[in-house]
Amino acid sequence: MTEQEARRMRRARFEELAYLVVEPLHRYLRRRTSADMVEDVLSETMLVLWRRLDDVPGLRAGTEPEMPPDPDDVLPWCYGVARGCLANARRADGRRLRLMERLIRSQEQSPEQAADHGELHAALDALGALDREVVRLWAWEGLAPRQIAEATGLTSNAVSIRLHRAKARLADRLGRKDAEQSGHKRDEGRSSR
Repeated sequence: MTEQEARRMRRARFEELAYLVVEPLHRYLRRRTSADMVEDVLSETMLVLWRRLDDVPGLRAGTEPEMPPDPDDVLPWCYGVARGCLANARRADGRRLRLMERLIRSQEQSPEQAADHGELHAALDALGALDREVVRLWAWEGLAPRQIAEATGLTSNAVSIRLHRAKARLADRLGRKDAEQSGHKRDEGRSSR
């Protein structure tokens, strides 16, 4: 059997399975989730069934046309796949909701907290986009210049130079006489090889 024939047979088997299970799975999902999630979860379920077509019990794999699969053989397994896809979708929705709540809480800072950092954010915004990213990776993510180089595609030397210059510009904008009081040790801006 050629590769093209094998693909054609696989597609025919999937279409046979889809014809048999789409409506029952749609009803199953409608009873278990909101209307706006049903189509997405059904699509994901069908994708899993396509990927795991050879694992579907009761779906015969042959080279000649055969009798259609028995719904009693294939539906329970397909319901299990739909159940897993629904659980994944619910977990993803929960993560999105928790993220949105955290973002909203972080935006609801008291006015005095926002004022404390307004000057810093203005100074950061005055930097170029790449310099701002280098500073944030260094200060907020705690990355060393060689790690920043890997993340940005720059060389370690270029990162060290950009970081040094950006820190000096920030210190000037923030009116600091001594840029060393920024909370980092003196050798942190230098390449560590």
